[in-house]
This record gives sequence, C-alpha cells and structure tokens, in this order.
Amino acid sequence: MIDDNLSPPAAFGQVYAGGINLPALKRAALLMTAVAALALSGCSKGMMADVTGSIRPSADMRIPSDPAGLRLFAEEWARKYDANPKDRTTGLIYARALMGLNRSAEAVAVLQGLAIQYPKDPKVLSAYGKSLADAGRLPEAAEVLSHADTPERPDWSVHSTRGTIADRLGNHEMARTYYEEALKIRPGDPTVLSNLGLSYALSRQLPKAEETLLLAAKEPEADMRVRQNLSLVLALEGKFAEAEGWSRRDLTPIDAAANIASIRQMISESNTWRDIQTGGAAKGGKGAKSAQGKTAAYREPLPQNLGQ
Repeated sequence: MIDDNLSPPAAFGQVYAGGINLPALKRAALLMTAVAALALSGCSKGMMADVTGSIRPSADMRIPSDPAGLRLFAEEWARKYDANPKDRTTGLIYARALMGLNRSAEAVAVLQGLAIQYPKDPKVLSAYGKSLADAGRLPEAAEVLSHADTPERPDWSVHSTRGTIADRLGNHEMARTYYEEALKIRPGDPTVLSNLGLSYALSRQLPKAEETLLLAAKEPEADMRVRQNLSLVLALEGKFAEAEGWSRRDLTPIDAAANIASIRQMISESNTWRDIQTGGAAKGGKGAKSAQGKTAAYREPLPQNLGQ
C-alpha cells in the first residue's frame, strides 16, 4: 500500500521542478505513480511551477526570478491590466507573473477573459489551456489545448503539454503520442524527451525511460531537472552509483548522497516502488490499484514553454 502521507520529491518531475527541497525528498513515495512533473515544463513555483510556465508574449520580456522582484513585477502589471484588461500582451504577461507567484486561480481568470476576447488566438488559447492544467483542471485544459494549434501551424509546446495532461490522467500511450509529435516539430528538445522518459517510467518501462532520459541529459540545453529525472530512474533501476553521479552535477556531494539515500530507503520500505522496479504494479495487483488512485491527485509542473 502507498503511504498517504508521502508525496514526490521536489527535485523531480515532468517538465519542471523548482529547487531542491531535501525535506520534501523524504516524502517521495508517490513520485513514479503520479510523476510528474510535464512540465511540461511549468507554471507556478515548486514542482508545478517552474513551473513557472513560460508565457512569452514578447521575446524581450523577462520575468524576475527572485520572489521580491516577481512580486513587484506582478504589481506593476496588475496596474496595467486594471487600466486595460482587454489588452492581449498585458494580460499574457500579468498571467505569467501570477503563475510565477502560485496564484493559479487568478491567472486562469485573467486568461479566461482574454480567451473570450480572442477566441481564435493560438497563443492566448495555449496559455489559457496550460494555466488550467497548472490549476489541476485537466479535462478543461485538454479541451482548450485541442484548439490551440492547427495541422498547418502545429505548436510543439501544445503537444508536449497535452502529453503531460494525458500522463497525469493515466493514459501513457496517448501521452507518448503527443511527445513524439512534439519531437517531430522540435527534435531533441530536452524537456520533451524528459517528459517522454518519465512517461515510460510511469508505464514501468525503466530501461526505455533511462535510454530516453540519457538522450535528454546529453542535449546542450538540458537543465538540472532533466538530470535529476535521469538520476531518479537510475536509482529505481538499482544503479545507485550512476544515479548519485548524475545528481552531483547539480547538487553538493552531501545533498546528492542524501537524495539517493532517500530513494534507496523508500525502495526498501515500499511495495509500490518495488512493483515499479519489477513491473508488478502493472499486473493489476493491489499496489497497482493504489497507484492508479493517486495519479490524478498529484499535480505535476507544467512545461517551461508555456505560451511559447
């Protein structure tokens, strides 16, 4: 049985996870059954944020990364939004700032208003759909994103986000179809490959997950989250030395060791983690039912490319 008091480590997840939170690493038992993190890459802070979703209405616009700067930025754009709530660019930037502050419900409201004003604008629909996913409103997000691009002008970030939604709903085969479509448009993108790798892990295909995450980690644009996802899968396979080696690329030796030690302990204590390693949970046993019940409850981070 899965311990209801446990939750995934902050360092890992589908597309995005924020900074390392060692206390949270000790609560990682649900990670591989709710993994996630698609980030997409993301829109809030913490796992769902890096999830900080990247709505990018302007190539020159940069959102502050420090909390104080982000709050001031949000206040500035709140005033601009109040003065002209129908302005597309203002609304997109303000919503991005709100998501960076974990104010998902407000971001959804802002983007819903924009979607009413611009019902056929791909960037508005993309940002709105991703904000809904960030808020955990997955069926609504999937519906909005189905209208956010066209066969003539496909958007790889929309496909990737739809993949993370499908993974979060437990439809891993469909999720991988979306990731593969995203990779046709943006070959070798490390965040999409990372999400694809975690999707394989969710299906208990750990060797395939490792292979895919290795490809992601070798990409020049791969970041810490990709490498930590690879470290996680290696640890699940029992390759602890390799896992710690990848973890040390971003963490101090002490933190990396503590990270892997946490995973090792949970593997030894949790039937669910052993099922993931052996494929037992996929055979419909008691652990599989427990895992399935948790999948929709865990909100993983959205892609870094939100609205890109």
